Amino acid sequence: MDSPLSSILIIGSGVFGLSTAHALSQRPSFSSTTITVLDRSPFPSPDGSSIDTSRIIRADYSDPAYASLAAAAQEEWRKQGPNDLGGEGRYTESGLVLVADRGAPGEHYVRESQANVCSLMATAGDRDAVCELPTRASIEEALGTGGGSGDWGYINRRSGWADAEGGMVWLRRKVELSGRVGFRHVEVETLIKEGKKVVGVKLADGEKVRADLVILATGAWTGKLVDLRGRAQATGQVLAYLPITEEEQERFRDMPVLLNMSTGLFIIPPRNRILKVARHAYGYANPVSIQNPDDGEEMVEVSLPRTSWEVKDQWIPREGEEACRQALREMIPSLADRKFTQARICWYTDTPHGDFLITYHPALEGLFVATGGSGHGYKFLPVIGERIVDAVEGRCPVEFEGKWAWPRERVESVVTEDGSRGGVPGMELMDEFGRLRGDECVVQIERYY
Repeated sequence: MDSPLSSILIIGSGVFGLSTAHALSQRPSFSSTTITVLDRSPFPSPDGSSIDTSRIIRADYSDPAYASLAAAAQEEWRKQGPNDLGGEGRYTESGLVLVADRGAPGEHYVRESQANVCSLMATAGDRDAVCELPTRASIEEALGTGGGSGDWGYINRRSGWADAEGGMVWLRRKVELSGRVGFRHVEVETLIKEGKKVVGVKLADGEKVRADLVILATGAWTGKLVDLRGRAQATGQVLAYLPITEEEQERFRDMPVLLNMSTGLFIIPPRNRILKVARHAYGYANPVSIQNPDDGEEMVEVSLPRTSWEVKDQWIPREGEEACRQALREMIPSLADRKFTQARICWYTDTPHGDFLITYHPALEGLFVATGGSGHGYKFLPVIGERIVDAVEGRCPVEFEGKWAWPRERVESVVTEDGSRGGVPGMELMDEFGRLRGDECVVQIERYY
């Protein structure tokens, strides 16, 4: 960025978009810049990946750079005053049991993660926070639910979970109170280009909104506005919810989060008598044919979200539901047969190595991309905006310069291989819906369409 910008459009008000708006509103170098956030959904977005009952907050990463950044974010999450991010129940430090199956994918990630958090805890003078769990019996004892998962891992008592929607509402309020940011509930149809320069966006109703800089923070919908084929892809992940009794809420509320990196399956302590079971997996692609957003001439196939906000009463594929059911049987046996009363597909924006994509577009002047959350961006809510704005100003954190850069080459198929994914790669959403049989198939297809 060579000179002050008179106007910035941020497309998307999820974690990356809203935190960027906040950082811009606080930075003196943008004190005279008009900042506007556009989002297709009302806030809080009913189908946004950042809006949910809960998200894991951890510094438990196999990559030291992300571990260190997550530790910085946790310093903010741990502030518990009523006006702080972690206050009023928005963050609970229940601990995290991170496990794997010996000899299976995910074990290497867990071992490297343990080494990183042990180093972080030693620096913080909290060596006892991390304890190895060398057997299934020790895992079950640490979990305290009568069940468990995996056969090796550790517990980090300095990790936990957040009320995801609560955190977003808190930050939205802060941004609004700044008086510096305008919000509009509108749908962006295309970017407006003059030659190789992006000068604004065209809305679905035909209105054109111009700006000196456009920041795409559109998550899994980004592939509709810019060509990300071979660099990032939208994938759907299964979440299932079940009701519990007041007695069960009291029994399980202080349990740690449990995440198996070999299967991707996890549970988070319940709140308000609702328990979530989910899977951090390779996910489902949803390929659709669209005009290439970069040139508008050729038809291309990209994966884009299909959500229950657009398709009323959409459930999850049987394969995903059965995986969540098996996790429940294993992790909390007393709830093994409790009916799931709600389910949804959460849409990630996956990259080949799970790295964020936070950079200027190499071929389109005036366009900055902040996406590629890869299913682990939420925890960085209190710090990622500052890093994004640093990158906007040409000062990407040195430890992320290569990781967040625009990939020079496209890969044939985007599959996140960072060691943290479970399940089977290459699944497609409609194929999995089509595996149902008889009347159940008809019901699911009707839900989907």
